[in-house]
Amino acid sequence: MTQFIEFLGNHPIMASAWVILFVLLVASYVNGAMSGIKMVNSHQMTMMVNRENAVVVDIRKPVDFNNGHITDSINLPLEKINKEQLGALEKQKKSPIVVVCNAGISAKTAARVLSKQGFENVSVLTGGMQTWTSANLPVIKSK
Repeated sequence: MTQFIEFLGNHPIMASAWVILFVLLVASYVNGAMSGIKMVNSHQMTMMVNRENAVVVDIRKPVDFNNGHITDSINLPLEKINKEQLGALEKQKKSPIVVVCNAGISAKTAARVLSKQGFENVSVLTGGMQTWTSANLPVIKSK
């Protein structure tokens, strides 16, 4: 224990960096746990679509969407969500929504925005389309 305290005294910048990283990690975990947005894997998403008629919202750009997307998903780019240009999705506020992006990162932002806009049951596909395609799940290509 004395060596640890001596190390902290000799390296205050490094010790501070570790403390800051730890605090950020804990804050990130708490924020995720308190959020109404849940992360779902591809199996859970499939079950939600089949059993609860969940709506899959793909927020990628139309070019990426046309190159391969999940069956029956709606293409609604993040820019439109931010501008509240939701189109037919506006009528789905009580339905389960699963937001999909390329890697599952920007979908979290879109899910938070949708939640603030009154959507009650919003989820994010963990890993996005990368996880979906790497699991060899079906994709549809548009012309």
